Amino acid sequence: MEELKKRIQEEILEELDLSVDVQDDEIYKMIDGKLDWYSKEHFLSVKDKIMLRKDIFHRLRGLDVLSQLLSKDSITEIMINGHEKIFVEEDGKIYRTNLKFESEARLENVIQQIVAKANRRVNKASPIVDTRLSDGSRVNVLLSPISLDGSILTIRKFAKEGFTMEKLIAMKSIDAPVAKRLKILIESKYNIFISGGTGSGKTTFLNALSQFIPKDQRIITIEDSAELRLMQIENLVRLEVRNANIEGENEISMRDLIKSSLRMRPDRIIVGEVRDGAALDMIAAMATGHDGSLSTGHANSASDMLKRLETMVLMAVDMPVTAVRQQIASAIDIIVHLGRLRDRSRRVLEIIEIVGVKDQEILTRPLYEFKETGQEDGKVKGYLEKKNELKNLKKLQMAGRVLEYEKQDIT
Repeated sequence: MEELKKRIQEEILEELDLSVDVQDDEIYKMIDGKLDWYSKEHFLSVKDKIMLRKDIFHRLRGLDVLSQLLSKDSITEIMINGHEKIFVEEDGKIYRTNLKFESEARLENVIQQIVAKANRRVNKASPIVDTRLSDGSRVNVLLSPISLDGSILTIRKFAKEGFTMEKLIAMKSIDAPVAKRLKILIESKYNIFISGGTGSGKTTFLNALSQFIPKDQRIITIEDSAELRLMQIENLVRLEVRNANIEGENEISMRDLIKSSLRMRPDRIIVGEVRDGAALDMIAAMATGHDGSLSTGHANSASDMLKRLETMVLMAVDMPVTAVRQQIASAIDIIVHLGRLRDRSRRVLEIIEIVGVKDQEILTRPLYEFKETGQEDGKVKGYLEKKNELKNLKKLQMAGRVLEYEKQDIT
């Protein structure tokens, strides 16, 4: 079958006029003709023909074997370690597939297709790139000489249908009463930061939270690679950073975009993920009249996220640590920390409130912590245990939502 696929692919490429735009229907017609001719000499079942037709088309037009994996909804992550080693995460489990690219050159060709469609660039001089597919799936590429065993392509797939808070509740990622309280906090314009490790679901959770933003507000999103889906917001501006060109010029950083967004009359600013000195501008935006803003970051716990934010701010400006902590405490109201449990499920593990600075340290107040109650059929059971009531009620009071907030509780 592999030999036949390769043979038909080569024959069609020889016959195609690459100087004109060829429609998909014409490609399929050529493939069908080749398969009909071949089946007169060698028996091919209907199943074989369908499989060959699809695979040959993907080789000619699509993303080769990658197309099969992208079309499977149950696969959430695709990890390609060179042209012969393809791993996937499906239903929370990682395993190696029996698929492979015919050569390293073919894999690199597919990578260039992906990168070019997003107006990005990757080559040996600039061997690392973060980009996205047309459906919003996140893509990371590393080429040699950085990668010693061939090109590395990692794709974090997004569900075709966005995750709502109702879906996250059904998946037991968060308890319903806690989700209702977060909804009221979002509507009351609390600044919320989402932290978590790799693959913990930060962007998914941010998307779900953003659905609580009133539809009549002007929202600006700022990301390295555009992934957020705020379908319900009509007055929406989506911004994406731009890498430098080959000469190292014309870069537009996240810091540039955050500064520019402040002149665009936003009600709220949503920063997809902060990794560097852009944290300074994000915090400044939150603390200067853009309440209700959201962002995410990598960390192992909520308290660790505060330390990382300090470090990122200090990367951008030389100022006393005490002043940095005061800025953070005045900007961020709530931190929601996500994680993956041993059964691979994603859960909200803790929610903390930032209540101020005392003795040069940021004071936090735990609101909820995940409490494990056991295990059933390999699944970890538990709930978010309330530790304290919210202390800073000012924004709730201004929104007239204090009583409504206090009614929401775990029963």
